[in-house]
Amino acid sequence: MDFPIANKIEEELQAQNLVWNQTLQYINSMTLKSAVELGIPDVLHRNGGRVSLSNLAVELSVPPNKTDYLRRLMRFLIHAGCFTSETNTDDEEVSYLLTPLSRLLVTDKVTGASPWVRLQLDPEILSTWQSLGAWFQGDERTPFSKTHGKEIFEIVSQSEKLNDLFNAGMACDSRIVTKSFVEKHRDAFAGLKSIVDLGGGTGGLGLTVAEAFPWMKVIVFDLPHVVATAPKGTLVDFKGGNMFEHIPPSDAIILKLICHDWDDEDCVKILKQCKKAIPPKEEGGKVMILDMVVNSKTEDHKATETQLFFDMLMMVNAGGKEREEHEWEKIFIEAGFSSYKAKHGSGMVSLIEVYP
Repeated sequence: MDFPIANKIEEELQAQNLVWNQTLQYINSMTLKSAVELGIPDVLHRNGGRVSLSNLAVELSVPPNKTDYLRRLMRFLIHAGCFTSETNTDDEEVSYLLTPLSRLLVTDKVTGASPWVRLQLDPEILSTWQSLGAWFQGDERTPFSKTHGKEIFEIVSQSEKLNDLFNAGMACDSRIVTKSFVEKHRDAFAGLKSIVDLGGGTGGLGLTVAEAFPWMKVIVFDLPHVVATAPKGTLVDFKGGNMFEHIPPSDAIILKLICHDWDDEDCVKILKQCKKAIPPKEEGGKVMILDMVVNSKTEDHKATETQLFFDMLMMVNAGGKEREEHEWEKIFIEAGFSSYKAKHGSGMVSLIEVYP
């Protein structure tokens, strides 16, 4: 026998649970941020990847009356996959261990992601999301400009704090993507004598390419205020300028997570400048785009969710977008390119080789 009223109540209870869960998702982000700010992954790393609750409290200078609060924070972070725990059978004290996620947050790790966490969860960046609903009914270009009165790249260029956060966040992100890219796609560099890392910041990708292919001339091209903070005496040549106006000539150009910052119209402008800077396809000219291709991993719900998170992030902060493959193809054609080849790897980012 069916009980429609009971079924309706059960359905509403499940829906309420979903509403609660979705509304409180920010707690995942803020507890992760607190772990980074407290340096919890660093404490575990210094102690061989394992530390007890009592010792963790001592190393973090947590007063005794807050030790149980720390336990509750760690319980939540364990559920979120940041750490694991074990209980000592002798004294029943809990110890915490690093996971692949929290190892990535260790400060002195070359591919550490903690600067990216600090950037994305900075109060000035987060405040933008409060304007999202109102932005849809206004005429501002982005929720960021509605909140701050200026676009994000203008704000970053005028704020030393945000500029440092942005460069550090982009550099650590670059190291993670770059390591995989160079290892998996060495064949993409075959025959190249010169390359421009467009929008390459302080040179994370460019330096890795230069070290892997020492015969190649590598130019990192970005805005003047960005390259002004770049390291000196490296294997790459840093040049400042505006990619909408001019790009230094080279055999190939790399754009790592650059196109997603811009709408289709601006992307086409950038790609047209790229096309001017490289030789014909017959002479090896190409543009190498490292970016997301939405729905390239339909079998992996979490991966697709991450791509859609990034799409919202780009829409809100920069006015850009993450693209499905047919959207990439559209802007390539509009920019005058003849063909492209997409290679989807195990991470979130694909390699798209675009030919003039």
